This record gives sequence, structure tokens and C-alpha cells, in this order.
Amino acid sequence: MIFMKLNSRYILLFLLFIAFNSFHANAIRKNSTYEKYIGKYRDEAVRQQKKYKIPASITLAQALLESNAGASTLAKNSNNHFGIKCHSNWKGARSYHNDDRANECFRKYKSVLESYEDHSRFLVDQSRYDRLFNYRITDYRRWAKGLQECGYATDRGYANKLIDIIETYQLYNIDREKTKKEKKEKRPANVPLAREVFKTHDLIYVIADNSDTLDDIASDLGFKAGKLRKYNEMPEGFPLEKGDVVYLQKKKKKADKPYQFHTVRIGESMHGISQRYGIQIKSLYKLNNKKPDFTPEEGDVLKLR
Repeated sequence: MIFMKLNSRYILLFLLFIAFNSFHANAIRKNSTYEKYIGKYRDEAVRQQKKYKIPASITLAQALLESNAGASTLAKNSNNHFGIKCHSNWKGARSYHNDDRANECFRKYKSVLESYEDHSRFLVDQSRYDRLFNYRITDYRRWAKGLQECGYATDRGYANKLIDIIETYQLYNIDREKTKKEKKEKRPANVPLAREVFKTHDLIYVIADNSDTLDDIASDLGFKAGKLRKYNEMPEGFPLEKGDVVYLQKKKKKADKPYQFHTVRIGESMHGISQRYGIQIKSLYKLNNKKPDFTPEEGDVLKLR
């Protein structure tokens, strides 16, 4: 991303001309069946997080995706909510279903909770997933990307689908519940936190640092947090990662030249792509003739203008 630093006088003048108009983000596509499933198994996902250090958001997203919120044949007949196949070391009950090949062997459980426990053990006990446990428990994006890269599923859009579920249903809040209760260190009075402000695509923005929130950034720059959430199409509580772009004005309807197309990579969402190029999410869907339930897969080519 090409950018330039702006001096404080220019920033103040520029901000005076920003129109603080309400912007309605793309409608959240929530499914009542998914919401009921989350309500039913949320506590178990949290228990697994505390026991095995696997993000509850990742556990729930995988279960929702793999079992179709508990409605799949495998989930109904075998209590298998994570699509785990038998493999050579499985000694328990089995069932057979068509998947990548016909009549493949899948693990069968006595209860759904047994499936959740085995899913955690499956990740913990296999060395190919070891690197996932080096990621922060709140970094669901890297966990999702890592699961696909480690071969959990053959679907090229697997990581992106997990991220889409987590962000649509705001499951990241579950991962962070413990930290919410912790007392946040107060900033010394009269000592403002310096923020470098940049400009690219004719948009001004700042770059998030570790442990930043939109509230922190809004406070530092004299904005209302609600305005920043609208500009960046982020719901309340949306977690920022170091390096994330936070725009200080409304995004555009198309990317600037020379950006014509974007090839989707593992771990990218429509929201993430819209932030990268300063495009409104609804415009990104419209440019590509996609419905709001579209999730991009690795290798997809999206129009930006």
C-alpha cells in the first residue's frame, strides 16, 4: 500500500471538511438456526478454549460449517459435528458417508459433547497443527488460515468461510470475554498517545497497533467511536489486529487506478479486501455481481472498479 504522512495542520483542516453522514454497512446475514446452535453450544466451546487453548470462535465456526448447524446427516446420525474421519488410530464407533470419495469412514460419538472433546484432542495430539498453538487465542484470522494450510479441509475457501462466520455472528467476542473483565491500564492524564495519520486512495487513515480498539483510536483523534465503526463497517467489539487499517472517513465506491482486480488469498474476507483498497463492502459485492452471502475462496479474482 502506497501512503504518505500528513502534518498535523493538514489533518485538522482536512477533518473539518469530512462529512459525518450516517453510513449503513452491508446487512448482516444472520441465520436463526445458526444463532440457536451458537446459544446451545457456546458454553462447551468456551470450556474447550479454557482446557485446550483453542479459540471458542474457531471451534463454533468449524462446528457450524462442518455440521450445517447440527443439521447434516453425519451430525444427526453420528453426533459428528466436525467432519472428522476415522484415520488409522481411531478405535471407536464408525459410520460411512460419501465425501471426497464414496463410502468414507467417519468417527461416530455417543454425544455431541464427545465430538467437541475429540475435536480438541484431534488438534492437540497431531503435530501438524502444533504451530496453531503459537498464535494468540484472540487471533481467529491466523487460526482459520492455519487450519486450511495444515490440511484440515480440502475446500479452498475453508479459512475464508470460517472468518466470515466468526465476523457475521461476532463470535470473536466469546474469545475475548475473559479479557473484558481485566482492568485496563489507564493512560496518564494530559499525555496524549501519538498517532501517525496517513493518506492513500485519497483517504486518510491510521494503522492499528497491538491491543488497540476503535474506542482508543477515536479518543486519541477526537472522533466518536460510532463514526469510525460506520466508516470502517465494523460492529461494536470488532477486534483490531496490529497493522489493520482504520479509515477516518467514508470509503469509496470503487478502487483508485491502477487497482483493477484482486486475487483472493487464504484468510481474506470481503471486509478485509474492502479495507485494503478503501472500498465500501456493498460496492465490492455490487461490482462483482455477488449476493451478501458470498464468501470468496483462494484464487477468486474480484473486480475493484
